[in-house]
Amino acid sequence: MYQNKNGEPLELVLYKYDSCWFCRSVMAAIIEMKLTISYRDIHQDDGAIEELMKVGGKGQVPCLFINGTPLYESADIIHFLETQVYDA
Repeated sequence: MYQNKNGEPLELVLYKYDSCWFCRSVMAAIIEMKLTISYRDIHQDDGAIEELMKVGGKGQVPCLFINGTPLYESADIIHFLETQVYDA
């Protein structure tokens, strides 16, 4: 389980698909940081694209759900992970 700098728990789920260059960039950063994050592949997971559209209003990936709130743009996601995610 991860937490933010205030010690609050973070539930992180990355919506992605494997052939997306921006998704691969985020996934490489996750691996480099040695984080364990849940993934939803919008091309393979039943209901993933629908959930992404319902919550975020668009089907853009990568999208990191942070406690259910979407964060788009690979650079913003990587910055968030680097600066706001700590081991509990």
